[in-house]
Amino acid sequence: MLKTRKLVMIPGPTPVVRSIQDQMGRETVAFGDADFVADFAEVVSDLKALWKCGGEAFVFAGSGTLAMEMAIANIAGKGENVLVCSNGFFGDRFIDLCERKGLNLDVLPAKWGESVTPEQVESRLAAKDYQLVTVTHVETSTGVAAPIAEIARIVRKKSSALYVVDGVAATGGVEETIDPMGIDVLLTCSQKAFGVSPGLAMLWAGKRAMEKRATLGRIPESYIDFDKWLPIMHNPAKYWGTPPVNLIWALKESLRIMKEEGLEERYARHERQGALVDAALEAIGFTVAAKKPFRAPTLSVYLYPEGSGIDDTTFRTMLAEEGVQSAGCLGDFQGKGFRMGHMGNIDKHTLVSAVGAVERACAKSGYRVQFGKALGVLQEGLAKE
Repeated sequence: MLKTRKLVMIPGPTPVVRSIQDQMGRETVAFGDADFVADFAEVVSDLKALWKCGGEAFVFAGSGTLAMEMAIANIAGKGENVLVCSNGFFGDRFIDLCERKGLNLDVLPAKWGESVTPEQVESRLAAKDYQLVTVTHVETSTGVAAPIAEIARIVRKKSSALYVVDGVAATGGVEETIDPMGIDVLLTCSQKAFGVSPGLAMLWAGKRAMEKRATLGRIPESYIDFDKWLPIMHNPAKYWGTPPVNLIWALKESLRIMKEEGLEERYARHERQGALVDAALEAIGFTVAAKKPFRAPTLSVYLYPEGSGIDDTTFRTMLAEEGVQSAGCLGDFQGKGFRMGHMGNIDKHTLVSAVGAVERACAKSGYRVQFGKALGVLQEGLAKE
């Protein structure tokens, strides 16, 4: 039997287009190669320009979690107060990171499927003096997008705290700017909306964050110390840790694609197509777990239709057999639905294939759907693009 090609539609890694794959397949050169040094410098320059950062941008080998740790390590001193605004599983990841640093931690949690609000943050800031506030822009476990710009305004107005945004499942697919929005540290990684294979961590540090780093002196961490990486970001011919040469080239191509599309259009495309996929699955009885004011344009959690009798493991196995790799749910949603990404450099063909596979998996799992109903909603919307 001919094997069905499997689309990677989890919330990351996302599909990697051919031109980016080609960069990863190039013959590797020395990290001191003059052409590579120029390419690396261009990547750092583009990251600062596109995300409007008057401070510094860092690109290094690692995961999004490493970037989270880098953020905390460089701007928080032992015994300082941190407010963690958590919309789910990955927002909670800051808890362990902060506890290990000896920080005084308070958590502002949201109900699963909802977001922490600016009003809630304002209330917490009025009650206590915080040196750091963290928020996850898009929560991968719930498909919730936090109102980061509005929260930033509250943080700047009501406190002197530094504002850290986890952009792992958002950056490159949802609007974020450093200086205009008032973000002090933004962090992300390569395999989400950038559409590059896993392996790169990226972090932007605004001027206030860099000033705070200067007050901390020698920190316990070595690999993720801003001061170790800063000379390399200013001149990639220098050495601290070996850069992943081919991934840097891949990121350069990803940024070229973004500039060609235009960031405003890229963000608008994610909004349009994310809403279309949501509407398509709602048409056949699925529920989008994130409440409407907080739905992320980059990924969604789809809860199984009530009374459908769908078994989670069976459905996701069938969906994989039909050509779409999805992700299981976490926390409060575990076993109740599946997670699907719709971000990065995916095209209309990919979206149509993914929704068609969902319809087939429903039928094979014993949940009868009208074939073409979800696809019709999607196709009608895509035809207007």
